Amino acid sequence: MSINVASISGNLGANPELRQTSTGTQVLSMRVAVNDRVRQQDGTWADRPNWIGVVVFGNRAGALSGMLHKGSKVSVSGRLRYSEWQDSETGKKRSKVEVVADDIEFLSPRSDAPAYAPQHQQPAPAYQQAPQEAPQYQQAYARQPQVAPAPAPQYQQPAAAPAPQPAAAPAPQAAPQPGLYDDEIPF
Repeated sequence: MSINVASISGNLGANPELRQTSTGTQVLSMRVAVNDRVRQQDGTWADRPNWIGVVVFGNRAGALSGMLHKGSKVSVSGRLRYSEWQDSETGKKRSKVEVVADDIEFLSPRSDAPAYAPQHQQPAPAYQQAPQEAPQYQQAYARQPQVAPAPAPQYQQPAAAPAPQPAAAPAPQAAPQPGLYDDEIPF
């Protein structure tokens, strides 16, 4: 048995690319920079990015394409996939390993993200005439009596604790009576 699980976090190096397969499946491709800390010869530390390809399939691909942008910090969980193909320009055999994402978590604050604006937004239909009567559930809700909110609870200051009294001397223990305890176990 083998386990194929990948979990990475980093920043997008460019805006994600959305495309469709010949069968109509949406595919979102992106590259995530996962940094390694490397000690340089002078003793200082530097970040070295590892560029990891990430791909998302299906309806999530279209939804995520409008929410992700260059620089977005994400956490990706999924599985590794190895691909081989023939380069059409050079004729050479090429290959890559990428993460097929099952889950993407946004780690960037919302202020870093651009305003979400879908590419294919349609105007909402305008009604020609307002409805004549409210639906049944709204009428029932409107007839419910209004209830005043409960008054806020009033808290009292706790009374001052009495001053501690000096401890009384312990009473002397009486010597055990003979025959009170048996050596036999009662069970």
